[in-house]
Amino acid sequence: MINKSEFSNQSISYQHLKKHRGKHRMYIGMAPGVGKTFRMLQEARELREEGIDVVIGLLETHGRKETAAEAEGLEIVPRLLITRGATTLSEMDTDTILARQPQLVLVDELAHTNVPGSPCEKRYQDVEIILEAGIDVFSTVNIQHLESLNDLVAKITGVVVRERIPDRVLDEADEVVVVDVTPETLEERLIEGKIYASEKIDQALQNFFQRRNLVALRELALREVADNIEQSAETSKLAGQFCTVQERVLVCVSTYPNSAQLLRRGFRLATIMRGRLYGLFVIHPERFLTKEESLYLENCEHLCREVGGEFLRVTDSNITKAIAEVAHKYHITQVVLGQTRKSRWQLFLHGSPVQKLLRYLKDVDLHIIAADNSTAKKNIQY
Repeated sequence: MINKSEFSNQSISYQHLKKHRGKHRMYIGMAPGVGKTFRMLQEARELREEGIDVVIGLLETHGRKETAAEAEGLEIVPRLLITRGATTLSEMDTDTILARQPQLVLVDELAHTNVPGSPCEKRYQDVEIILEAGIDVFSTVNIQHLESLNDLVAKITGVVVRERIPDRVLDEADEVVVVDVTPETLEERLIEGKIYASEKIDQALQNFFQRRNLVALRELALREVADNIEQSAETSKLAGQFCTVQERVLVCVSTYPNSAQLLRRGFRLATIMRGRLYGLFVIHPERFLTKEESLYLENCEHLCREVGGEFLRVTDSNITKAIAEVAHKYHITQVVLGQTRKSRWQLFLHGSPVQKLLRYLKDVDLHIIAADNSTAKKNIQY
C-alpha cells in the first residue's frame, strides 16, 4: 500500500461537512484477476464492522465466487435501468447514492464507459460527483486504463485499450493501493478458472496474459505509481523531507562532440537502474553559441527526449554550482560528466570541476566518462 496522505483505516474521519470533498482510495493493478475488487471489499467490510456506513455503488464480480462471497452482507444500491430500443441495460445510480448519503461507497471498474443516455459519459465522472458531495469512495482500475500509457500498453500487448481515464484522476486520489501478484500467480488463477470462464482461458494465455506482457505491465504499474507518489511529494508541504523512490540520472552535456555519447551512456545507466533520465546544458550568460553549436545541442535535446528523458537548459556563470542546484531540485542520484578538457596547469590554478561538484553533492554518485573512443569503456565512479 502506498499512502499519498493520512488516509488510512485508522485516520479517516467520516464526519463530513458538505463543503468538504470526499476522500478517494484507488486500488490499482497490472491486469484483471490480481485481486483489486476482493481487496476493496475486504477493507470495506472491516470498516463496516467499525461502524462505518458502507454501500456498494457498483460491483462487477465477473462470476468469481470468492468475490461474490466477500460482498455478502454489504448493502448494494440498486442499479439505474436504461432502455435502448428493445434492450435494457444498467449503470450505477449516482442520484440514489447521493440521496442515500452513505459515508463510503464502493465503485468497481473506474474506467468504464456508461451506456449512451446516462447522466455521465464515464464512470469516473460519476465518482467525481460523489466525491464533491462529501462522500468517500473506494474504486478499482487497471494500469492499462491510464490515458498517458495507452500507446505504451498497445506496444507491449498488441491490445488497444478503449476505456481510459485521465491521469489527473490518479494524481488527485488521496490514496493509491497497489494490488500486486507475480505473473506466475496470475497465470495459475487464470488456468484454475478464477478469472475467466474455461472457454476463454486458452485465448487469454495466448494474448493479453502472455508472461512477457504480465511482467511488463507489472513493472509499469509499480513504476507509474512510484512516479505519481514522487510528484505528489515534490509539490507537497513535505517536499523538503522528500526521499526519492527511483534513481534519477543527470547527464551534463556541452558543445563538445562526445555529448551524444554521454547521453547514450546515461540512458543505459537509467535503463539498468530503472530510473529517470535528465539531460542538462549550462550556458554562460556572456557566451553566444555558434550556429553549429546550437544545432548540435538541438540534436542532443532530440536524442534525450527520444529515449524518454527530459532536457534542461540553464543560464549561469558558475557551471558547477548550476549543476549542483539542478541536481538538488530534481533529486538526482547519479550525475554523468564528460572527462575534463582542462590542462593540468588550469586544474592546478582553478581546481577540478569534479572536486568542486563533490563539495556541493554529498549523496550523489558521479560518473566520469572518457572523452575519446579509445577509453570509452573507462567509467570512474566517485
